[in-house]
Amino acid sequence: MEPTVVIAGRLRRDYLLPPEGRALVDVPGGDLLYAAAGTGIWENQLGLVGRVGEDYPQEWLRTFEQYGWDTRGVHTLEGPLDLRFFQARLDPFTFQRANPLTHFARMNLPFPKALLGYQPPADTDDRKTIPPDAPRPADLPPDYLDAHAVHLCPLDYLTTSRLLSTFRQANVTFLSVDPSSAYLTATAQEDLRSLLHGVTAFLPSEEELRAIFWGRTNDLWQMAETLGSFGCEFIVVKRGAHGQMLYDSISKKRWEVPAYPARLEDPTGAGDSFCGGFTAGYLKTFDPLQAVLHGSISASLTIEGSGAFHALDALPGLAQARLEALTGQVRQV
Repeated sequence: MEPTVVIAGRLRRDYLLPPEGRALVDVPGGDLLYAAAGTGIWENQLGLVGRVGEDYPQEWLRTFEQYGWDTRGVHTLEGPLDLRFFQARLDPFTFQRANPLTHFARMNLPFPKALLGYQPPADTDDRKTIPPDAPRPADLPPDYLDAHAVHLCPLDYLTTSRLLSTFRQANVTFLSVDPSSAYLTATAQEDLRSLLHGVTAFLPSEEELRAIFWGRTNDLWQMAETLGSFGCEFIVVKRGAHGQMLYDSISKKRWEVPAYPARLEDPTGAGDSFCGGFTAGYLKTFDPLQAVLHGSISASLTIEGSGAFHALDALPGLAQARLEALTGQVRQV
């Protein structure tokens, strides 16, 4: 079955210590899975694009397929590939990604031997090299180019640029980008001008947006207008507990959408889940505001537990009920 939505990003082997509840040790994770789960709440005909090594558990890929997700775009490289990701949350708003031994000891948990020698990945982007775990255009099955919508998770600048070019040439009508903070700096505006031309939706966090305009302006709406002028239809600013801001560069309309008042247990992956829900919502309605609402509900389900698949275990009808409740709280500004 050809996927309706294609999501490209990174897969990880997660070691997560939530502020409450049980530790998750060597479980499937990565922004690709959280975005897929956020999409999967509303639309299951997904194609995943990523890279793993021969040491990646094949039963995990089969688990993804049980959700109805197409894994033909997950390319297996020869040899092992270090996909470890460690994160300890001291509380719902504070996390650390270094010194895993210290945090396992703090919680009186046995230290996983697989984390020996672990160092958190560097948050840098030299615009010249592509990480081995970043997907390439050559990894795409031909029918993925016929997808109705494509979402790119945070990836390095070169990978993002090359994938966007490939999907633009294939005339994919919906392209959304969740940027990597590694290339969002005060000198990034000219690069973003070429990157965003023809993109449907750009979905940075508030912190990432401020980094682009550091020292120039503090007005978030002005920032969104500037990025919209680069040829991107919708700018969505993710603001965590403060909800989202939506700027429509075609109609010049602005909306503020509050976060759904969910019980916060673990916010890991909430931004990725939001982007997946946004993509599915736009594909269903072709309405950017409805897309933001769908994304907000996906994020609300994600933060109520831990792990990439938690949102998919929600009670039937819960997502739709939350969507209807949140719709009346939108504010146009």
